[in-house]
Amino acid sequence: MIDCDPGIDDAVALMLAAASPGLSVRAVTATFGNVGLDATARNALAVCELVGLDVPVHAGADRPLVRDVIGGRTFHGDAGLGGVVLPPPARDLAPGHAVDAIRAAVHGSPGEVTLVVTGAMTNVALALRLDPGLVAGVRRLVFMGGSTEAGNVTPAAEFNALADPHAMRVVLDSGIPLTMFGLNVTHRVLATPDRIARIRALGNPVAEAAATMLGFYLESYRVRYGWTGAALHDPCTIAHLLDPTLFTVVPMHVTVDTNEGPNFGRTTCDARRLGGQPPNVDVAVDADADRFFDLLAGALARY
Repeated sequence: MIDCDPGIDDAVALMLAAASPGLSVRAVTATFGNVGLDATARNALAVCELVGLDVPVHAGADRPLVRDVIGGRTFHGDAGLGGVVLPPPARDLAPGHAVDAIRAAVHGSPGEVTLVVTGAMTNVALALRLDPGLVAGVRRLVFMGGSTEAGNVTPAAEFNALADPHAMRVVLDSGIPLTMFGLNVTHRVLATPDRIARIRALGNPVAEAAATMLGFYLESYRVRYGWTGAALHDPCTIAHLLDPTLFTVVPMHVTVDTNEGPNFGRTTCDARRLGGQPPNVDVAVDADADRFFDLLAGALARY
């Protein structure tokens, strides 16, 4: 089950998941994030139709638990897909809130469902608060958020963590088995011009849409940071499920700062176990970017 806020890299994560026979996506849920909920839900539905992923798509939270909404239009464009305009979805969003869809999926197959979260953790945190028994039924939660190092929205905080740090705290403290993909590793997986050209050369509509989105994303990174590649944050979560050998993970105790101030949203990852707390997260610390892009190109070639 994928909880997302499309967003360019969320869209590419959905493309990768839908093209991979080794994964069975049961549902997609949307939250606010890179753009507002109306746009993220519409984008999730449109991308699912583009890739033939015939699963329910549910809208969820339109705001964080406590803080004000932030947005990511600078990197993703006003509509969230980097200028790519997909056809209006032919079907409607599935009825019911994302929180209820998450609960139903987990309770329907206890111990079997992996939750992939590529946006703010608001939907999952709400589900856990409404239904504490959910913890025992989640096989694992793999998320993109935080960093062992610096932030990308503030000097301290990564976007998804800052979008709703209180929700992230609920999830980190839940006891669910967690795997984290933070900026420290996703910044090693860069969509460079040659990698984008390789995707475009596949010559199918999905690959063309992906390449166009990534070209927009690359320009955003060039303008903001002066980089020659755009970090493919969210697809790392899906790639890890398909081939865990692409990444090195290390167990750590991870916390998130929910105190207003310069460290608001900072994730602290205790790699040296100096705090004396047991690990609660498997934290990705390294990536094989070339093999990641081989996996992605191979998946997009199936369309």
